[in-house]
Amino acid sequence: MRAALNSLRFVVRWTTPIAAGLLAILLLVMLFAWGFIHASLPVQDGKIATPDVQAPVSIQRDAEGAVLITGKRRDDVAFATGFVHAQERFFQMDLMRRSAAGELAELFGAKALELDREHRLYRFRDRANAALAQVSAEQRTLLQRYAEGVNAGLAAMRARPFEYGVLMQQPKRWTEADTLLAVWSMYFDLQGNLDSRKFARGWLREHMTDGQAAFLLPTESAFDAPLDADASIMASAALPASAPSWFVPVAKPRQVAAVESTQAVGSNGWAIAGWRSKTGSAIVSNDMHLNLGLPNTWYRLELAFPDAHGHMRHVAGVSLPGTPLVIVGSNEHIAWGFTNSYGDYLDLVEVQFDPQDSLRYRDIHGWKMAHKFIETFNIRGAQPETMTVIETDEGPVQQIDKRFYAIHWVADMPGAVNVGLEGLEQADDVRDAEAIAARAGIPTLNFIVGDSRGHIGWTIAGPLPGRDASAAASFPYRADQQQAWTTLRAPDDYPRVNDPPSGQLWTANNRQLMGDEYRKIGDGGADIGARARQIRDDLHGLGDRVDEAAGYEVLADDRALFIAPWRQRALAALDDAALANRPDRQAFRRLLETSWTGRASVDSVGYRLSRMFMDALYEELFGSVDETLHGLDRNASYAKANPRWSVVVARLIDEQPANWLPQGESWHDVELRAIDLAIRHATQTDGALTNATWGRRNRTAIRHPFAAMWPSLDFVLGAPEEPIPGDANMPRVAGPHFGPSERMVVSPGHEGEALFDMPGGQSGNPLSPQFLAGHEAWVAMRPGPLLPGKSSHELLIVPQQR
Repeated sequence: MRAALNSLRFVVRWTTPIAAGLLAILLLVMLFAWGFIHASLPVQDGKIATPDVQAPVSIQRDAEGAVLITGKRRDDVAFATGFVHAQERFFQMDLMRRSAAGELAELFGAKALELDREHRLYRFRDRANAALAQVSAEQRTLLQRYAEGVNAGLAAMRARPFEYGVLMQQPKRWTEADTLLAVWSMYFDLQGNLDSRKFARGWLREHMTDGQAAFLLPTESAFDAPLDADASIMASAALPASAPSWFVPVAKPRQVAAVESTQAVGSNGWAIAGWRSKTGSAIVSNDMHLNLGLPNTWYRLELAFPDAHGHMRHVAGVSLPGTPLVIVGSNEHIAWGFTNSYGDYLDLVEVQFDPQDSLRYRDIHGWKMAHKFIETFNIRGAQPETMTVIETDEGPVQQIDKRFYAIHWVADMPGAVNVGLEGLEQADDVRDAEAIAARAGIPTLNFIVGDSRGHIGWTIAGPLPGRDASAAASFPYRADQQQAWTTLRAPDDYPRVNDPPSGQLWTANNRQLMGDEYRKIGDGGADIGARARQIRDDLHGLGDRVDEAAGYEVLADDRALFIAPWRQRALAALDDAALANRPDRQAFRRLLETSWTGRASVDSVGYRLSRMFMDALYEELFGSVDETLHGLDRNASYAKANPRWSVVVARLIDEQPANWLPQGESWHDVELRAIDLAIRHATQTDGALTNATWGRRNRTAIRHPFAAMWPSLDFVLGAPEEPIPGDANMPRVAGPHFGPSERMVVSPGHEGEALFDMPGGQSGNPLSPQFLAGHEAWVAMRPGPLLPGKSSHELLIVPQQR
């Protein structure tokens, strides 16, 4: 016993100081980290003298960090915009330019090399440098002054942004070309899967008849709500007598985890004409949905500067850090917004190479020579690697499933990227704005605009291919059999809709038009249209004398109009025979009946089970072909080839074609297997069906990229997880990692009454009071003002005395 006590005293004598020492070291590390991160906070007050401005510029911030920049020259305001962007968001900006250029491995190492190779294929860094020579002198000055401001803002910080301290790297200076790369990064976000969609459509078409393709790959649906027709004029394709060979329902046990799909389509935009508003000015709403993280994609600000006539311009909205412009907002004369247009902006052109010469290929005009480029990747912690890029006249070449395809994408065309949106700052009416949008070098988007005179308009912003899209164009084609388009469409030839008799316009990633003008856009995966229809009807229901508050309520509509028929199908499938001796199915039916609120509400089990039933049916019917497509292209799927898949599944369930199933199978069996799959999933993830509320599944998960590396730091680098209403196919689209990146309702000339919210806050620094400022209001859909409030801080940038 005494020996044991002596041993214990010895251990305590030595371990206590060791533990204390380790604790002290840990505290010192934490104190150093806190000090470093705190030192990288922005400069918000005082005066900075620099030779880079010609007149004083004021940068004011309100309590939530919203910024008002006031200057006497537009180029000085661009400098100040770059300054604040760098101090609040430089790491975000760096990721955007590196992602577009395929240079992330230099920062993160070999784990980023796969994405770098995918993006380097397009050689956007070289294209950005070439594009600089094509922009106007005014745009070049704007880019120069913005880049100078970015670098000045970075230099004025007491410590580099904290992310570089963690990575033990130094940030690189910003260049004019980097701003163009920031725009190109949005092409990947908004159009990056067009090649996989087109490949999937090509594979499917090659493995079915024309009649099967017409049914399984529809281009319209009864849900469509186009701007040029009161209702869809679709004539449904006949249901073929037999299924394609690849249609093999339940070939193997389905993956339970695949039942609840994620939603990545959701932007809404609309306008109401002045004759229907309280003020006589148009009302414009924009509700852009993107993948969500911290910091948010957008940065809220107002720019104030004199125009060419000396009149003060006030432009308020959201900017994209990395660019000097207000992307969405209002200038007191017009208000505007964007949604993804899902047009046909990329062709896959199959290339036949000469077996004797790897660069010699044939197109419709005969034999040509491709060009070869050697791209080098600098990799953190490893030796550089290279990649060979082969480019034809149609675009860079990628191998998919033993075939070679040139990717003919509008993003590669001259004029695809510029800063032409600057013109919206001084546009005075709808017609001016539409002409500017058509010439803008941005990813091709729906453009909704209204002016203070009450006019409203819709058109396409960004580049359109110089061809009329057809059914054949939505599939791959061979270079030696079909002529590729060689130019972009002339801006004067863009489709437009202005001042419709209804006094309203709407876009929701849906098919915009039913008439011939839609051929200029083409179908690049347009949404089914249920959400657009619901928005259209909501707007009609507002009547006249509409104000911003009433308009904002449209964005909050989470009524389950689209899912309700799937609930009815599930109830019909659960007949007496299906329920016999099956308490799990009995519970499923009871919850469909008793826990159905008619909305995608957080407390509804019925909504979630109905949605799971629909998704499980997809998995039962198309899971096998998706496994095949994933093996050829990891991003390819039947759902990507046909966003209207739910219409196809509904027809199969409702019409129950006998020859589509293996002998001995029935459609009732398929429905019950889908219900059983949903039950297994819910019990595995939630313990019991009664726990499977929509709120347990639909919880926000919005965090800084570094939180994925250190989950224990979620409390610092992430927003609190919150159950949130809303889902796909309704105006209030919401998912764990995807949702409204901003919500705005504004009437030009009445910006003081405009409503706005966005996830996260202005700052990318977790120690900033503005890191999550406003986030709670976004979760609750409690909008605040669009304009910055009372100034809490002011920084003056003044010319340096020479």
